[in-house]
Amino acid sequence: METPGSQSSLHRANLERVVRAVRLAGSLTQAEIARTTGLSAATVSNIVRELKDGGTVQVTPTSAGGRRARSVSLSGDAGIVIGVDFGHTHLRVAIGNLAHQVLAEEAEPLDVDASSTEGFDRAEELVNRLIAVTGVDRSKIAGVGLGVPGPIDVESGTLGSTAILPGWTGIKPAEELRGRLGVPVYVDNDANLGALGELVWGSGRGVRDLAYIKIASGVGAGLVINGKIYRGPGGTAGEIGHITLDESGPVCRCGNRGCLETFAAARYVLPLLQSSHGTDLTMEGVVRLAQGGDPGCRRVIADVGRHVGSGVANLCNLLNPSRVVLGGDLAEAGELVLGPIRESVGRYAIPSAARQLSVLPGALGGRAEVLGALALALSEMGDSTLLDGSLPAATPAFT
Repeated sequence: METPGSQSSLHRANLERVVRAVRLAGSLTQAEIARTTGLSAATVSNIVRELKDGGTVQVTPTSAGGRRARSVSLSGDAGIVIGVDFGHTHLRVAIGNLAHQVLAEEAEPLDVDASSTEGFDRAEELVNRLIAVTGVDRSKIAGVGLGVPGPIDVESGTLGSTAILPGWTGIKPAEELRGRLGVPVYVDNDANLGALGELVWGSGRGVRDLAYIKIASGVGAGLVINGKIYRGPGGTAGEIGHITLDESGPVCRCGNRGCLETFAAARYVLPLLQSSHGTDLTMEGVVRLAQGGDPGCRRVIADVGRHVGSGVANLCNLLNPSRVVLGGDLAEAGELVLGPIRESVGRYAIPSAARQLSVLPGALGGRAEVLGALALALSEMGDSTLLDGSLPAATPAFT
């Protein structure tokens, strides 16, 4: 029996500290593990050797700063995580291992607003199909990350706004999917998962404080503070789309007037172009036309960028992030939208905060949220399960 402060309990804590650092980063050199954990180089070397001998990690030659080094990652067969991303018009599922390798990924169109039952039926089918395709061992599944396009109430686990997904009223997404798949499910909103995805795999790598702004049917932000998603006590942090820009502006779905969302979200922006461009126009189409020189589309994108920049300036003044990553279809517009965002930030943000901020397009495109769901499952699983080989076994509900 281990006692607190004993050598055995200290060794166990150090093992878990190293496993956690590698699990969250995907791969680290031994020097990076030492810096991340605060452990000495000799202790890290001994722990990595022990973990390698036990099959928990794999070590591969690499280079760092022009010198030979050893990259440490979790073993590819140590466990499996699954990401499920519900968008308003799509469903995307990915399967990855604990070494941060994506083994399979697939997306299909889906009207998520219509019916939660249909959405979960399709998600269950797609998960099972990808498991069959990859041939992964179901007993190795450590957990599922689930993304939904709306805020999650932290206390109840239900969607916090029925105005966003009226067909999901009263639904507890994590509980529903857990009952179908028989493994732990961790849920978050799509903006937070986009932030996680870009933090681990994309434009947010290497920073500790960032905001991921997603512009789609709504406008939301995922906030990363000191390397962790900040959700707030009720889970609604990051609702940047409901910053008031004009008290006499259009009525928002939240009931207020002149929210940022009413000047930037697709449902409000596309009607501005319908008389000249038709009713079948999408944001993807607007971006494509703007890149081809269409003056109306370029003007609309620039206006959206300036409005979003006002919201970003507020974030700068309150939280002082070092990076803002833009996601959603509009990010594909590149400097056509990023330039106006930076212009507004320079105008409205505190100069010192504006100087420290970089504004970049997301590197992952439409994959950001599903990769963030994988990252969520990776971050929530316990390190002791890896060391003890006690991953939860899948139940017959998975077959």
